[in-house]
Amino acid sequence: MKLPFLFTFLSIGFFLAQQNVVIHSGTPTEPSIAIHPTNPNILVAGANINNYYYSTNGGLNWTLKSLSSTYGVWGDPALVFDNAGNLFFAHLSNPSSGSWLDRIVVQKSTNGGATYDNGSYVGLNGKQHDKQWLAADSNNNLYMTWTQFDSYGSANPNDKSSILFSKSTNGGTSWSTPIKINQIDGDCVDQDNTVEGAVPAIGPNNEIYVSWAGPAGLVFDRSLDGGNTWLTNDIKIADIPGGWDFSIPGLDRSNGLPITACDISNGPNRGTIYVNWSDQRNGIDNTDIFLSKSIDGGNTWSTPTKVNNDNSGKQQFLTWMAIDQSNGNLYFVFYDRRSYSDNQTDVYLARSTDGGQTFVNIKINQTTFTPNPSIFFGDYTNIAARNGVIHAIWGDRVGGSSRIVTAKILDSNILQTVENVTDQNINFYPNPVDKEAYISYKLHASSLVEINIYDMSGRLVRQVLRENQGYGKYIQKIDVEHLKMKKGNYICELKVDGVLKKSVPFIK
Repeated sequence: MKLPFLFTFLSIGFFLAQQNVVIHSGTPTEPSIAIHPTNPNILVAGANINNYYYSTNGGLNWTLKSLSSTYGVWGDPALVFDNAGNLFFAHLSNPSSGSWLDRIVVQKSTNGGATYDNGSYVGLNGKQHDKQWLAADSNNNLYMTWTQFDSYGSANPNDKSSILFSKSTNGGTSWSTPIKINQIDGDCVDQDNTVEGAVPAIGPNNEIYVSWAGPAGLVFDRSLDGGNTWLTNDIKIADIPGGWDFSIPGLDRSNGLPITACDISNGPNRGTIYVNWSDQRNGIDNTDIFLSKSIDGGNTWSTPTKVNNDNSGKQQFLTWMAIDQSNGNLYFVFYDRRSYSDNQTDVYLARSTDGGQTFVNIKINQTTFTPNPSIFFGDYTNIAARNGVIHAIWGDRVGGSSRIVTAKILDSNILQTVENVTDQNINFYPNPVDKEAYISYKLHASSLVEINIYDMSGRLVRQVLRENQGYGKYIQKIDVEHLKMKKGNYICELKVDGVLKKSVPFIK
């Protein structure tokens, strides 16, 4: 099949012009951000250990305050609005009258995150509780999943970690007795064989979906009755080669824990469940961001697809994902080193408008930074999207100071930016491809030209061309039929003297 194709793709490394706002300088890490459901000018964020921020003008200005509770505030902020506009701030505990991580605390705000009540808690049972996340359904019920440690950091094989679930049906006033939902326990070392990363997501009919990583790889569970019952056996999504706890040069630690989200928009991918994570299947020096999806309620899962659309062999890490439920568009934020040979780091946004088949990547930070391995950098970034407006938040370190930074991106500007930076001298056609495709380009000097085809996980399928060419215009034929490529999604890349000039997603 041959169809006309209007190509609009962002050149790698281009910066999308928009204002970065530094909302905190100091030592904050692990930010979370949320958008009010009916007033997009109200934004709320949190960061370790007890910092919270709110904006009433769409993120241009922020107010910084410290969160307090008699139950203790000890980091890992997780924020969610319900449909009534109530904000819930979940975090770890360290109470003066209790012990470290002895419960999960949830504090409520009814004024857009300006002030909070003392909170409620769940999980007080003599064990440690960590890495909690929240979701709210259409009836304003709250759901929370997290990791319980028999004894945090213990190497005793008799000490286990498990995934717990609890819910509140009264606006966070109280929580149900936690239940264990995983089948295969982890250890308590807080590394690859510990079960972690349980981020709940809500389906179109208030299904509860969640995935996590651990000794069984990346697995999925669901409840169709408000969390009362769960699958008898967790469903495996994918292996995580090298595990979820891996090393990134210049960081004191890193991980690739999953994020689960579900499309509840009225778009074409309504009901699709997505899981986003990072791992080192392509090598310890080439960490990548991945996505898998299910269109049958989590029974089966797609082969992992690479979200970062470079093939630089560099590091991409600490990802987060959000869905704009007005249209089903997917957005990802992650750290990226594609442009450097050292530990310099940028922040990238990726967007998919076709259910995770193809991705546009754009750089969104204004200041490149280099982490300090002696300073705790945190375990995640965060992102929120609503009605075509995206708010990304991340931590960095500039001028010897750690910072929390936000960026507001309009979806309409992403398309405009992509169109504006397209190199009009390079074209790929047709798309979709039947038997053959062509890439045309112009050289201004003698150069080494490479044309490579990759699958969506970043593996090289075929090198079409690698030769020195002189000044002039060229049209290179790609004989897809002769290459015996299976039907699917691919990427064609053109490099000139080792520099990536164009990366084109195409369909066979």
